[in-house]
Amino acid sequence: MVALSRRRFLSAALAGAALTACARHDAAPAPARPDAGLAEAIARTEAARPHTGRTVTARLRAAPGDLDLGGPVVRSLAYDDRVAGPLLRANVGDELAVTVTNGLDHPTSVHWHGIALRNDMDGAAPATPEIAAGAAFTYRFTSPVPGTYWAHPHSGLDTDYGLYLPVLIDDPAEPGDHDAEWIVVLDDWTAGVGPDPHQIFDGLRSRRMSMHGMPGMGGARSALLGGDGGDVSYPYYLVNGRIPSAPTAFNAKPGQRLRLRVINAAADTAFRVALAGHVMTVTHTDGFPIEPVDADAVLLGMGERYDVLVTAADGVFPLAALAEGKDGAARALLRTGAGSDPGTDFRPAELAGRVATAGALTAAASVRLAPKAPDADVQAVLSGGMMGYDWRINGRPFTDAVPLTVHENERAVLTFVNQSMMWHPMHLHGHTFEVLRSDGATGPRKDTVIVAPMQSVAVAFDADNPGVWMLHCHNGYHMDAGMMTTLEYV
Repeated sequence: MVALSRRRFLSAALAGAALTACARHDAAPAPARPDAGLAEAIARTEAARPHTGRTVTARLRAAPGDLDLGGPVVRSLAYDDRVAGPLLRANVGDELAVTVTNGLDHPTSVHWHGIALRNDMDGAAPATPEIAAGAAFTYRFTSPVPGTYWAHPHSGLDTDYGLYLPVLIDDPAEPGDHDAEWIVVLDDWTAGVGPDPHQIFDGLRSRRMSMHGMPGMGGARSALLGGDGGDVSYPYYLVNGRIPSAPTAFNAKPGQRLRLRVINAAADTAFRVALAGHVMTVTHTDGFPIEPVDADAVLLGMGERYDVLVTAADGVFPLAALAEGKDGAARALLRTGAGSDPGTDFRPAELAGRVATAGALTAAASVRLAPKAPDADVQAVLSGGMMGYDWRINGRPFTDAVPLTVHENERAVLTFVNQSMMWHPMHLHGHTFEVLRSDGATGPRKDTVIVAPMQSVAVAFDADNPGVWMLHCHNGYHMDAGMMTTLEYV
């Protein structure tokens, strides 16, 4: 979401108010000089991925625009004037050729979150150059794994202004176990209706603003997250770009089996998601299948995705995404028959029921890593706090980062050690990992995992995708304040 390279501001007028975006507060370290064989290794790895010979083309334009959130019209940033942006969809092995035109007044990029794609198309510097203002670039890549993914910039605080979109990769051989599909994109929103993201960041850095200090806003604590819900309470929480009082509605028929693909595109908010009157069968997390688990609600940190199945009842049912550890919720409606919306204050009883979290899930047998003794142990110690707002990995901010290193074809165990009092959703680019559960069971395959305060989480992954990859907290403000490093092949 945020690269720490330069400080830039985008200003545009709306009703006499200024919009300032894309603050960059630190300079990125000089990229490491790659091994002479890196380009060859990237090409070799890409050739080994499945290829159908089919190309899916798309065009995106990142630009300022007037966005209707269901009442408030705000001046902010978006892809093709939509929040969330247009859906991109392809099959496993298809080449995606996505031409991105930069209509902003500063460089941008598009990171394909969760897809184990070729390194030079990842959309994060130094692996992929940024797109200059007024220029265009075509990303070309294939995905070897089906799943629910999303895309967003990795160059500035742009994601928190509305630049994101869902990306679905399908497996044509996957059995059809549902009748309809509902894509649910969650977000926390402030641009145009409250302090803009760069003002929030500046306030956090100078200790002028926090979740508990913003006028008229307060927060609670979350047992699921181990403490505070986040650093910022937002004016609105959105489902598919709409505020709670003007929710989108998904229409279906009673008895239909629905697949919900839920994506958390927020900057600072975890969501507890429930559908009133329904039990969810959780089937996937971060694109990978799990052994199905029935739950009343699911918890998503920033960057995480969950797929769930529900059998639609007859009536009108709110889908509520509670801002975990904060005040407020996002909401949408499922309509299958007669009935009325119970209103914005309604909270489904399911929110207080069984909540599915990654720590209790088990990967499906088909996607578990092959048994192998680890070749490498890598550690990422997470530190920082609200006083100086100087979040770090292994004691260093990104501007002074020492890369984590692996060799190609190693089985690596990466241990996140959280020495801070905040929770962090940690995301690794270009790879998926298997969470090593504390009870010894095989955890889920993921690319983003929540690490609770003063806790450790170990994950295992195969170093099978050569390159220079980002590893960072997916809290946009923590990342911009330094909680990012690189994983590099040597």
